[in-house]
Amino acid sequence: MSVLPDEMWRRILEMGMTKSYFGYRGLCCISITCRRLNRLANEDSLWSTLLTLDFRSRNYNDPSSLEPPTSSLKELYRTRFERDKARMLAAHRRAVLRVESQIAVCSANLRDIRNRSLQENEKMKATLAELKNLEKARQAAVALNVWQPHIIRGWQKQIVGQTSVPVDSRITALEMEVKLCRQQIKVYDKAYRVENQRLDAAKEQLQLLKYHPLRDYTVPETRVDESSSKRKKLKHCSN
Repeated sequence: MSVLPDEMWRRILEMGMTKSYFGYRGLCCISITCRRLNRLANEDSLWSTLLTLDFRSRNYNDPSSLEPPTSSLKELYRTRFERDKARMLAAHRRAVLRVESQIAVCSANLRDIRNRSLQENEKMKATLAELKNLEKARQAAVALNVWQPHIIRGWQKQIVGQTSVPVDSRITALEMEVKLCRQQIKVYDKAYRVENQRLDAAKEQLQLLKYHPLRDYTVPETRVDESSSKRKKLKHCSN
């Protein structure tokens, strides 16, 4: 190591950073190996290269992003790094809140769909009960034309008398209503499954966000889509 001059070591360190073999962490680790590398690693030329590589896409020209005066470019890098880290943490927090609100909306939609489906089921049960009673009334009306004992004829007249509307037309309307209720229940079931899939995807995305606190919020969404597609492929292959 003592054979190589400082200029050569500076060039090696600069090439390592330019080729992305190591970043600021690697440079800090190199600086604690020996005194000579500590001196070279703290030079402003290397930290100027790191500033250009890591923060060239950042806008630090506006008044809100002015750094306090520092004694070295290493301190300037630390200031910008802490500010960038705070920005990433704030973006991550917004992403977490966005996903949590999405989970809350999906849960509310699931409850609403479930309640509507239950109401539709109750409506269909009531319609089926009324349809059953009208079927009995129609059978009683047909049976009045046949000779029967006086007691049975009186019971049939009582059933027919309780119907205030024409039986045949009412039965047709009730059958149509039952059909519509069943179609609506199928629609609610499909909507419930779709909303439940959205809820599961949002929960998985939230787990990924919490597991990687500094990752950008768009990355877990892609990973969720990839994992769901992989599961679909595995199910298709198993079938």
